[in-house]
Amino acid sequence: MALGSFCLVLHGHMPYVLRHGTWPHGEDWLYEAAAETYLPLLRVIDECQHLKGNPRLTIGLTPVLLEQLAHEDFKRGFEGYLHDRIERARSDRNDFQRQGELHLVYLATRWETFYQALAEQFVALHRDIPIAFAERAGNGSVQILTSSATHAYTPLLLEDSSIRAQVRAGVNSSRRILGLSPKGMWLPECAYRPAGTWIPPIPWGEARQRAGIEQAVADEGLTHFFAEGHLATGSHKTWSNPHEPAWVSHNGDGHTPIAALTRDPDICQQVWSGFVGYPADGGYLEFHKRHGERRGLRYWKVTDPRLGLDAKEFYYPDDVPGRLYEHVHHFCDKVRQRLQGHHQRTGRHGVVVACFDAELFGHWWFEGPQFLRDVLLMLNADPDVELCTAEEYLDRHPPDQMVTMAEGSWGEGGDHRVWTNDKVNWMWDVEYRRETLFGKLTYHLPWRRHKGLAALLENAGRELLLLQASDWPFVISRGQATDYGIKRFMQHVSRFDTLTEVAERFAGDPHCLEKLSAVERFELQDAGVHDVIFPEIDLNWWNV
Repeated sequence: MALGSFCLVLHGHMPYVLRHGTWPHGEDWLYEAAAETYLPLLRVIDECQHLKGNPRLTIGLTPVLLEQLAHEDFKRGFEGYLHDRIERARSDRNDFQRQGELHLVYLATRWETFYQALAEQFVALHRDIPIAFAERAGNGSVQILTSSATHAYTPLLLEDSSIRAQVRAGVNSSRRILGLSPKGMWLPECAYRPAGTWIPPIPWGEARQRAGIEQAVADEGLTHFFAEGHLATGSHKTWSNPHEPAWVSHNGDGHTPIAALTRDPDICQQVWSGFVGYPADGGYLEFHKRHGERRGLRYWKVTDPRLGLDAKEFYYPDDVPGRLYEHVHHFCDKVRQRLQGHHQRTGRHGVVVACFDAELFGHWWFEGPQFLRDVLLMLNADPDVELCTAEEYLDRHPPDQMVTMAEGSWGEGGDHRVWTNDKVNWMWDVEYRRETLFGKLTYHLPWRRHKGLAALLENAGRELLLLQASDWPFVISRGQATDYGIKRFMQHVSRFDTLTEVAERFAGDPHCLEKLSAVERFELQDAGVHDVIFPEIDLNWWNV
């Protein structure tokens, strides 16, 4: 009998970039993730099944990611992207051939083969990545998590109605696109806030009583989410062991029907760290150095993470299998040790939960999917370890303890500082004004009696969801794509403002649409051209 379980959880997410630029910021982010992470993960699952490896993978596919992957624009653009990469590899190979760089000729040929195989895989999946994951969920290999609609940083949203709308819109998209009803949720940034007195991160009115995040999640029929370890150990009621899930207490006077599973920080550190984690090994492919300009391919290895890009050496794929073998064994030994230690201390069956951004595997760490495949195969063959999804573990080992969790996230410092600081607090002022206005309009305007008015407010609701994405303050705080983050946030704000202004006019004059100027008509059309996801906005989502 197994001593404990291992649950691998990958969080797949991409901000809304469709029809909003291509390179260096925009749709290429989505294409790269699909090529280097999502399709390779599907191949990992299939290879494990082929080898009788009984794969069990819990993966979050955020609603905003699903909406984009399911859109025809993505499918056409992705095929063009793969064709471009194949042609780039061929061009590089010819250049290297003329220069007598035979090793680089070999690497360019590998890239051509890599992207050609992806193009064939995409066609074989009928160009539908979400359904491919759903099919694997159907045979038990995968559990798919939902999330808030646009990955909003929910603890800092002003109104409980906004949190509920984010959760409801997210569940709606997951059900519509996947054809299944997820039971688990990935809280964006693992950010959590318990019930109680809440003070806005900027001067905005008085402190107020708020429901806990768990309440909005549980009310939509979801049964579990994932928490960062320090939110458990820092809670008011001690979590007896982070290797066992617990019911989340609500208001300290009982528990909601939702469980939290704790991410194991020591296990995750083995992979996550950029300097001591496995991806920092000198033999693996270097992410940051590319050949040429736009969409350049990579031909160098990490060499040493402390070195500048000009000191990187050429990549040698034959060096990789030995490194992977060493790192897979080390990781699996660590998992086994954690489970053995828990069993020795408690005599109980525990679980090691390893949570990562999905895009780490394949995109940031090119060899990552191979690592995952070998970890799943090795742990499947270990009699001491039971591979399982989060849902399977909870079914077999329901919680028998309760916890009141602390507030925080998995971001820097374990708190909200990445999403509320001097660089981005102006965004919360702008966002809170729109939340407040939308609440007033949906409460006072007679949209239930007028389809035209409802359509305007539904489009405004879409823009509100999009401007609430946690990605925009994140990239601005990190200085990674500051101009793009500001531009995208303000575009959605501007469209929201236009739509709500016209909605207010429409409420007083249903014929106002016929009187709009050419500029006003263009501004309304602009939102419909650029923001083409969440086609089933329901204004009732904002009803508490």
